[in-house]
Amino acid sequence: MNDKAAETSAPIHDIIATRWSPRALDESAEVSEEQLRALLEAARWAPSFGNTQPARYLVGRRGDDTFRRILATLTTSNQSWAGRASALLIGVAVTHNEKGEIPYAEYGLGLAGENLVLQAVAENLVAHQMAGFDPDAARDAFEIPEGTRPVIAIAVGVLAEPEVLGEQRAIEREAAVRKRVPLHEFAFTGTWGRPAFEAG
Repeated sequence: MNDKAAETSAPIHDIIATRWSPRALDESAEVSEEQLRALLEAARWAPSFGNTQPARYLVGRRGDDTFRRILATLTTSNQSWAGRASALLIGVAVTHNEKGEIPYAEYGLGLAGENLVLQAVAENLVAHQMAGFDPDAARDAFEIPEGTRPVIAIAVGVLAEPEVLGEQRAIEREAAVRKRVPLHEFAFTGTWGRPAFEAG
């Protein structure tokens, strides 16, 4: 399988270093009820502003109606590979409650999403978050109420070899080295642009 552990300037936990977003998924692999439950429990325990807990998820397993309807909301390019996922989810931010607007609702959903994908790594699974879906189609398909916003779709599954993607360009993209902005361009001190850490 494709080992894409992050190259870091300081040691970080393996669960973070080995998390990435593959598209090559094993179409025969199943995610167990216990694994899927663990992913959602991890998301449930994410921090949120004032403990408002704005994250909600629609969950479909390969072969069920929810999975098919989530898949139909994805862009064509995402449908081309996400159909092999073991599970598809849509992350929804609850933006309003009985007290009014929930501050930082999307940030709260983002924190929950990160917990979810890191738990996937702990379960020997992979997860790929996608902006490429139609929120309005999701709202209609699942009767998502006012005061909420569908924000992200997530494919969960078991990593496969890049060749399952078929197209050479997609295979090369899957195998490419992961890159990030270097730390000296990422964290500043004193004034904007002054590195908090030396390059290295």
